[in-house]
Order: sequence, then C-alpha cells, then structure tokens
Amino acid sequence: MPPRRVIGIDAGGTKLLGGVVDEQLIVHNRVHRTWRGADRSETLDVFVAAVEEVRAAAPDVEAVGFGIPALVDHERGLSVWSNHLPIDDVPFRDLMSERLGLPVFVDNDTSAAILAEHRHGAARGAEHAVMLALGTGIGGGLVLGGRVHHGARGFAGELGHMTIDLHGEDCPGGCPGRGCFETVVSGRAIGAAARRLGREQPDSTFGKRLAAGEEIRGGLVTELAHDGDEQAREVLALVGERLGIGIAGLVNALDPNVIVIGGGAVAAGDLLLDPARETLAERALPPGGAPPPIVPARFGSESAMLGAALLALDGGSR
Repeated sequence: MPPRRVIGIDAGGTKLLGGVVDEQLIVHNRVHRTWRGADRSETLDVFVAAVEEVRAAAPDVEAVGFGIPALVDHERGLSVWSNHLPIDDVPFRDLMSERLGLPVFVDNDTSAAILAEHRHGAARGAEHAVMLALGTGIGGGLVLGGRVHHGARGFAGELGHMTIDLHGEDCPGGCPGRGCFETVVSGRAIGAAARRLGREQPDSTFGKRLAAGEEIRGGLVTELAHDGDEQAREVLALVGERLGIGIAGLVNALDPNVIVIGGGAVAAGDLLLDPARETLAERALPPGGAPPPIVPARFGSESAMLGAALLALDGGSR
C-alpha cells in the first residue's frame, strides 16, 4: 500500500511554503510564494493557488494542514486575529475546505512547527520545550507536559508579544503593544538594527549601502555576516543578546528542557545564537545548574510546513 500523503502549508507574514508530505515526513513537491500588502481576498487566493499547484502533482492527497500566523479557535477552525495577515475573523477551516474540496486542519504556525520538532526534531523526547520562530515577527510554540500547549482559549504561545522594552517602539501591525519581543528580535528587527547602524555610521558597510539606495533586510545582514563583515556581525550579536534576554524570561517562567529556534533568521546560526546563550547563562535564575540548551530547529524553515502536514495526517487531533 502506498504511503498516505497530505499537503502542509506554512503561511508566514510575507511568505508561504508548502509541499506534499508523506507519513515519513518526506516532502515530494514544494511551492513557495511571497507577497506584500495583499488584502484578505488576495491572501486567501494565494493559499488556494499554492495548494492547487502542488496538488496537481499529487491528486491522491487526503487532506491539507495549514499553519497560519494567527490566534486560532480550534473548535471552529476560525482565524480569530493576525498581526501580520488580513485574516481576522475568517472561518478558515471551513472556507478553505469548501474551496479546495478536501478536509482542512489549521493551527498557529509555530504551534505546528513545535509539533514537528517535538515528534521528530530538536525537541524530541522533551517533556517541556519552547520554540521561537524568528521571521517577519516572532512566533512562539510551547510543549508542556509532553503535549503542544494551546491555553484556555487556544491562543497560547504569542511569545513575540511579550513586552521587552517598556518605552520601546510600537509593535507593527495590529498589536496594541510597544516594545514587544518581535520589535527587537526578528528578521525585521535585524534589518532595522542594520539600517540604524548605517545611519549612525555613514562610512560603514550599511551606511554606504543606504547611501546607494539599497534595501537592507535581515537576509542581507546574515549573508554579509557569514562573509565576515564586522558591522553585520555586530548587528547579529546585538540582536542575539536581546534574544537571550527574552529567552531568560521564558526559562525563568516555564523551566523548559530545551529552547528551539526556527524561522528564516536562524540562518544566522551561532552568530546569533552564541550571544543568546551567553546572555541566558548570565540572566537565568541560578538553581539547577546550567540553563537549558538553545538549539536550531532540526527542520529549519520547514518546521511549520511539516507540522501542518502532521495536523492533516492526524486528522486534526492534538
């Protein structure tokens, strides 16, 4: 009997990654989309088109799982609120199922990601784990007592909206907070820190690129840092320190076995994570020896896609 196959979709704030996934978590086809400024109808159309593209190569798929950057009401399959996409109060599960003609299962994107990492990846065997997905913003996922934790209303894990800086910048999107974790640590925050350094130091790498009208984003900073650029490494060290400050608060509050870092910004590797580890060691409460390890996601940027596929393979059970 051929293995069961489903489609997993990870829809982030500016990108979508999807694929046909079998029971062994082997991805047979992939699809990638990017967007900026799409309205609700356009955003949902992108989701449908991505599924139909990969489904054309695998008409035998049983179901579709979505990881979306939103607060999700699991009982109704409702996207309640999203800080990065225009999908507030969307009956996501039923709408997508109707449009696709397949069973659809949906969860928050980083809750889906930690499902994959807990079952098969960097958090495997951990009774308690925290995941931070560093992308456009910060997604959070929790495993408590060996299970993905969704909270009383299904909204747990919005770790990117912890206040880190009381007098910090307004959080982008629809978040009413300011100084949120994701304003100082995320792919967007890496780009912002590089632009700030460029304005303060016109003769630096980033100052010259700004003067030339170049757009500076987190991916460019990471690329330059890996090439040995000292200003880029300085930016990643600063953001890594901030990451460690936030993680220290999570460790003191939740006492996890492991902290998993995923999302696109994890491409910075130890240039970002080593400063976070050093800061955590300085700031975590002392009892119990060394703080928990900070490790990159085993599945990298595909954790949420694979977790969404597991939702579909499970039939939505959690």
